[in-house]
Amino acid sequence: MSKIVKRKEKKANDELTSLAEKIRAKALENQKKLIEAEKEGGSESDSEEDATAEKKKVLKSKSKSTVSTQNENTNEDESFESFSELNLVPELIQACKNLNYSKPTPIQSKAIPPALEGHDIIGLAQTGSGKTAAFAIPILNRLWHDQEPYYACILAPTRELAQQIKETFDSLGSLMGVRSTCIVGGMNMMDQARDLMRKPHIIIATPGRLMDHLENTKGFSLRKLKFLVMDEADRLLDMEFGPVLDRILKIIPTQERTTYLFSATMTSKIDKLQRASLTNPVKCAVSNKYQTVDTLVQTLMVVPGGLKNTYLIYLLNEFIGKTMIIFTRTKANAERLSGLCNLLEFSATALHGDLNQNQRMGALDLFKAGKRSILVATDVAARGLDIPSVDIVVNYDIPVDSKSYIHRVGRTARAGRSGKSISLVSQYDLELILRIEEVLGKKLPKESVDKNIILTLRDSVDKANGEVVMEMNRRNKEKIARGKGRRGRMMTRENMDMGER
Repeated sequence: MSKIVKRKEKKANDELTSLAEKIRAKALENQKKLIEAEKEGGSESDSEEDATAEKKKVLKSKSKSTVSTQNENTNEDESFESFSELNLVPELIQACKNLNYSKPTPIQSKAIPPALEGHDIIGLAQTGSGKTAAFAIPILNRLWHDQEPYYACILAPTRELAQQIKETFDSLGSLMGVRSTCIVGGMNMMDQARDLMRKPHIIIATPGRLMDHLENTKGFSLRKLKFLVMDEADRLLDMEFGPVLDRILKIIPTQERTTYLFSATMTSKIDKLQRASLTNPVKCAVSNKYQTVDTLVQTLMVVPGGLKNTYLIYLLNEFIGKTMIIFTRTKANAERLSGLCNLLEFSATALHGDLNQNQRMGALDLFKAGKRSILVATDVAARGLDIPSVDIVVNYDIPVDSKSYIHRVGRTARAGRSGKSISLVSQYDLELILRIEEVLGKKLPKESVDKNIILTLRDSVDKANGEVVMEMNRRNKEKIARGKGRRGRMMTRENMDMGER
């Protein structure tokens, strides 16, 4: 009996291997066709036309940059074309050169000059606009002259964003002897307390963990704090950090403190927060609510019932070699799709809330280092992650609100580069996608699909998905047997179908 089972398993494995080989062969064929097409069409006149088109795009994007003129000062005139134009310390100018910061992004051009003059700043900019450097450069320039511990505190909504902000400060301050520390949840409190006792200049923290240390770590206070930054402020308030922020604002000094507030959107909550924490701020806005960049191509694929997995694998094959983030609505789907991709020999890693801090950072590092070309993520990864070269975003599950859609697709086409987003739309998603199109003010064009390839892939992808689900259920049973973790819901065929909706 066991021999029969083994034969069946061997046959299934052989079929999956065969499918992976077919997909690779098709991908190589597609790549060859692309290269040939580029060779045939690549002439000098084409390059000139592309360069002209690119210039037009830049001019167009600059003309679209707007500054709000409501209750705050606005920065319409002050801007700069090169960091060497600014009155920065030489070490900071050299660090900018080392990091290839040749020209400022729009938010940097608008925010840095008034910040250097000592103004409070409200920065409204899209994800990936270079806003971290927009507040880091003025802080480091002032720090060079003062060199005091606990000089600046940056609040971020997620651990990942906090770590990335720290990396930016460390890079820009590399020639200045800057000391920074990252204080976030999920890490050892005693280790963090020791880091704080080393008197860092810059503290990057999530609000909850910072409050823990302010209340419990002896010898640590922010009474002499000179700079407070609230990054992704809309996200901070969405995650219900409001009460903690109020407590922090009551503890830290108001006199001689400069405050920067950066957000992707301006909401009534943000307006209330800035009135409570900023003094005569300069508003620097380079994007409108729900705006996407011109270099982003947004499309959709209409997916028949039960075929979402097959369409996803079809996409991976079509865009082989591209870096990709696949967004899902649930942690189980993120884990399942990552397993499916890897089983079919597409290199993927998952990022979701059930992973501990080390696992999450490990997944991000694999993706950023190019060791994995696909990141399958829940919305924990939709905001603030510094992943500069993502080619394609796929919405496997359509987000339930337009703001989440904007944040997701903001992972590609960053800092002037081109990019693409593709949304897989089933019959259950029509209302959601109509809402998104209404907010965007345009209809999303449909991607063309080779139905013959879909039919060829369907059975094999379903079989591979079944293998992944069985493995997930097996691991769940082991966890329950060991008494570890929360009791996970078993993934039945019905659950799988729900996942595809």
